[in-house]
Amino acid sequence: MAAKKSYPLRINPEVLAAMQRWSDDELRSVNAQIEYVLRKALVDSGRVKLVEKVITMVEDNTAKE
Repeated sequence: MAAKKSYPLRINPEVLAAMQRWSDDELRSVNAQIEYVLRKALVDSGRVKLVEKVITMVEDNTAKE
């Protein structure tokens, strides 16, 4: 995976405050929330394909006798 690139962002203070509240609700950083919203918008608009899926493996650690 390529390293992330820094990008300066000029943003309206009200929009930033709303993103901060949203990111707090979702337990993300503001940066991660902005990236999440941008990625979702790109996928929803068909501009990029979702290529990364999160798979959760559940292990049964109970011993069967």
